[in-house]
Amino acid sequence: MFHVVLRRSGPQWDPSKPLEEQSGWPEHAAFMDGLVDAGFIVLGGPLFDEHRVVHAVEAQSEDAIRSTLARDPWSGTHLEVDAIEAWTIRLDGRR
Repeated sequence: MFHVVLRRSGPQWDPSKPLEEQSGWPEHAAFMDGLVDAGFIVLGGPLFDEHRVVHAVEAQSEDAIRSTLARDPWSGTHLEVDAIEAWTIRLDGRR
């Protein structure tokens, strides 16, 4: 089952610094790369405002998503979950 996950910047996000200069970036990036490698995150990235992030996630439940993202080194500090919505994919141009 697919879900759309919307995350937003948390209390330790420093808007004066680019993404790669935020504290704990290497650990967060490694964690997220692992989720992509595992097939958990299908697509993801920041929105234009750079304070919100969207992920297309393949998981069985919202609880599974929350427990997985809770292990992110940025969870609750640099990123917080705003919303998780189940998503019915009807069009898929990926090959």
